[in-house]
This record gives sequence, C-alpha cells and structure tokens, in this order.
Amino acid sequence: MIKKVVNYIKESKEEIKKVIWPSKKEAMTYTLLVISVSLVLAGFLGLLDFILTKIFQLIIA
Repeated sequence: MIKKVVNYIKESKEEIKKVIWPSKKEAMTYTLLVISVSLVLAGFLGLLDFILTKIFQLIIA
C-alpha cells in the first residue's frame, strides 16, 4: 500500500513537470474573459427573467 502511494506521488511530480503553465499575461487575459462572459450571461439571464416575470404577471393579473 505504501509503495503504491509513493509511486503515485512520484508519477504526479513527473506529470506536473510536463504541464505548460500559462504566462501571467495569458492567465490575466483568460481570467478577465471568464469574468466578462459571466457578467454578460448574468445580465442576459437577469433581463430574460425580468421580461418573463412581467409577461406572466400580465397573463395572471
């Protein structure tokens, strides 16, 4: 069991060395892109919710 754990840790270290990490600029760009898309989507869904709520209020009332 211990041998398996040690082997797992060694293999994990080797795989981490193979990873190509993004540069600081790339990470910042992708982060801002994700935040922007999330805000736009949240605004769209909020607007859609507002419109549908008003439509249903007109139908029910």
